[in-house]
Formats: sequence, C-alpha cells, structure tokens
Amino acid sequence: MKIAENYLLGIDLGTTNVKAIIMDENGTVVASSSKGNELIFPGPGMAEQNPGHWWENTAEIIRTIAMQVGPDIVKKVRGICVSSHIVSMLPVDKDGNPLRNAMIWMDHRSDRELQYILDEIGFSKFVSIVGAQPDVAFLPNKILWLKRNEPELFEKTACILQASSYINYKLTGQMIMDIDQASRCQCLNINTLQWSDEISQAIGADLKLLLPEVKATDEIIGHVTNEAAAETGLISGIPVVAGASDAMASMYATGLCKIGEAGESSGTTSLVFVGHTHPSATDIPVVTKPCAIAGMPYLFDAPINATGASLNWYLNTLGKEEKEAAALQGKNVFEYINELAAEVPAGSNGLMFFPYMMGERAPLWNSHSRGMFIGLSLDTQRSAMIRSIMEGTAFALRHVMNTIKESGAEAHCLRITGGGAKSRVWSQIKASMLNMPVYLMDEKSGDVPFGDAIIAGHAAGVFPDLTTSINKLVQIKEIIEPVDEWARIYDRMYPLYLDMYRHLDADLMQLKSIFTD
Repeated sequence: MKIAENYLLGIDLGTTNVKAIIMDENGTVVASSSKGNELIFPGPGMAEQNPGHWWENTAEIIRTIAMQVGPDIVKKVRGICVSSHIVSMLPVDKDGNPLRNAMIWMDHRSDRELQYILDEIGFSKFVSIVGAQPDVAFLPNKILWLKRNEPELFEKTACILQASSYINYKLTGQMIMDIDQASRCQCLNINTLQWSDEISQAIGADLKLLLPEVKATDEIIGHVTNEAAAETGLISGIPVVAGASDAMASMYATGLCKIGEAGESSGTTSLVFVGHTHPSATDIPVVTKPCAIAGMPYLFDAPINATGASLNWYLNTLGKEEKEAAALQGKNVFEYINELAAEVPAGSNGLMFFPYMMGERAPLWNSHSRGMFIGLSLDTQRSAMIRSIMEGTAFALRHVMNTIKESGAEAHCLRITGGGAKSRVWSQIKASMLNMPVYLMDEKSGDVPFGDAIIAGHAAGVFPDLTTSINKLVQIKEIIEPVDEWARIYDRMYPLYLDMYRHLDADLMQLKSIFTD
C-alpha cells in the first residue's frame, strides 16, 4: 500500500457503540474498528453509561486501528476529531475523575425538575433563551436532579462534561464543550452564546463555573498527551479539535452542504437536518441552529427518539422466530426481516405503529408519549408488524419534515446514512412517504466517523476548502425513487396518524401520571 502524506482519525462515541477510522487525504478509509457500549437502566425512566467504559473502549479501538496501519501511517495522522451522542450529564471532580455514571439523553427521571425550571423562568422565556422546545432529555433539569438527589456528589462536582468532552479530556487534558453540543444542551443563551444567567438562577448553580469553556467545532483544543499516546498507540502531539455532536458530524459525512437537501442519520435514533438561509423563530417545534458549513448558514435539526430502537425492541422481545429463521437460512436477521417487510403491501394491511417507545422529541417534545400498534386483528401477521414499524418511523419522519417545511425551509431530496440506510425497503418506504428521492451513500460516505475525519482535516489544513472537499469525498451509491402506489396510500394514512395521536395525547399523559405520582 502506497502511503499518503496525510491521515486523519475520526471517532464517534454513539449510544450503542464507539467507532473509529483512519482515513487518508483522498477519503480512503485504511482502518476501522468498533466496540459496543453498555447501557445501564438502574430504574424506570433511567438510562446511564459508565464513562470509564467509554474511554476503555475508545482506547482499545484506537490501539486496534493503529496496529492495523502501522507506525509509518500513525506518524502521519494530522488531526483527530471526536463526536458523540448528546445530551449527557457527567459530573467530574477537579482532577477530571467521574463522580458517577453519566445520565444520557435517554434518561427521563428529571421530569419534575424540568417543570420546576419552566415554572421559575416561564415557558416562553425559556424557549427564547435556549432557542428550542424544552424536553427532559436536555441538561438543565439533569443538573438540578443531581443537586437535589445527590447533593454530596454535586458539592464535589468541578465540571459537567458531554461524552465527547470526556474523551477529549482523556486525549488532551483539556475540558471544553464544542459549540454544536453547547447550542443543543439547553443551557446556552442562543442569543449571546454564553451560559444562561436565568437558567443558573433557576437551578441555583452558576453554569459559568459548572460547564466548560465553549470552543468552535474545528478549533484545535490541545494535543495528544504522552499518557494518552501510551494508552492508545498514537504518538503524542497530534492536534485534537473540539468536535461536534454525532448529528453535526453525520452532516459532513452525508455531504449535506447546500440548501434544498435534507439529511437523516438513521441509527438507534434518527437525526434529521435541513439547511436554511436565516434563523427561524424560537417558538416553533423545530428551530434552526448556526451551522459551520459554507452555503448553509443555519440548520434545522430534529431528533426522533426511537427509529432503529423500535426494530431492535421487536427483535429482542417478539423476534425469536425471525432470529431462528434467519439463522437457518444463513442470513443476518436484519436482512431477513427486510425481506419479510418487502412482501407486505404498503399500509401493512391497516396496521399502524407509533414509534414513541422512549417518549418523543421532535416535533412533539414530550416524555409521556408511548409506542403503540393500532389496528391489530387476529389475522395480523408478524411480517405486517415489522413493516408497520418501518412505516411508523417514516410517518414520524414525515411529521418532522412537514414541520420544518412549514417553518420556511426547502427539501427536495433526502440523504440517508447510518444503519437504517442498509435497508432498501425501509429507504423506499421513506422515499414514498416523503414523495422525494432518497440518496444512499457509498460504504465509506455517510459513516459518522468519516464526518469527524473531514472536520479534523479542515482544522489541520488538509482540506482547506471544506465544501469542495465534501463534494469530492462523499459519493452517492444509489438513488431510490418513490413508489407511486405506496405514496398514494401513505398520503391517505398520514392525516390519520396525526389525528390518532392527538386524540390519545391527553390520555397517555394521564396514564403516565398513574405510575409516576
């Protein structure tokens, strides 16, 4: 293998696994590795991860790819970028030692704290400060929960970090938060780009002291230390940039860089992006954030809680038969259920699935919504349930896209990346649901660490013109067009999807209160 002059290391710390790649200046991935992250559920509505495992897994896969490429290439790594899932609440002491497991975005235990903050500040005022709809997934309420329920740990807390912030700290010894995650965590005043005084007052803690300094996504924050080099197999002194959320990194990876295109990072959750020319109003269900990509000054980004997670739920609870059948045929279970879904007519014979298995973020922004099958009958087949899950998540995607379009944005095609992009029938359902072509990226493009590597390359000067580099490096493998017959059926079903949930919303809230009061 001919050795290039420049290599880049991209790392994404996802909810279910951490993955890293080494990529050369031409976009060729020369090494990759991943390792699963464990989810911890200590009680109802609680979701945590062990930050020690984050670092152990990250260091292990970096060692693996460093060994794969050898020392000559490791010496030519010009930059590192780390992205991660958000929002996490990881308190560390003055020496950077974690004080407890991180409460991650899936954690819903701080409902009361969120309501207290909204009562103190006022709903409209809160939205005008953070530029988004409040939700229990975000950071202010989690900080207040820590203060109220674990006061001894709170007293020892010197800083609260995000998942990627912790990996950056282990690599460089510097505690920071990138501007992308800072603008999404709902502690930042989106108008001043400073930690909010009003939220500090509401929770009784100074965010300027408790949260780290904010840095630009592609700003170099430090360099790999001797200790980190020894643990990872890297060399010391490699620049490390501030990084971004997995949402922003996936934008780079899909090649989303112009107005009129939408993107979806389809994994455990889905992250939906649409560029815009100007900032949106702050009192709508999906709002814009500043975007660093040239030609796309603002970005609507909308997280959907349980897309891939809904399929995983089916397989883990009801899917024994599918797993056994796939094994007998020597197939991956996802390949097998895709074949089953393709045999079912559009509309799943009248069965509708609502993918609110972990509450819902955009555009509902509530934690009381719940997953539902509506339309089950004695002749419902398992294959119809599988297809209805795919269709239900596509209905949720359409709800988000329509909300964004109603706010003034344009979208004529959808670029999909992530594990969900591997399902052709699911992608065709989405194309038909949205009535627009779906672009599937090639094997390297669209992967979140690929986006991280692009960010690192821009910061290090390997890719000085970011837009040109994105257009060159990111390749489209296939364009999937809508199926007209499917589109007609989904157009008739979509209003029912909205109305059914609206009719049940208050009942679901009351149902949740029975078990939480």
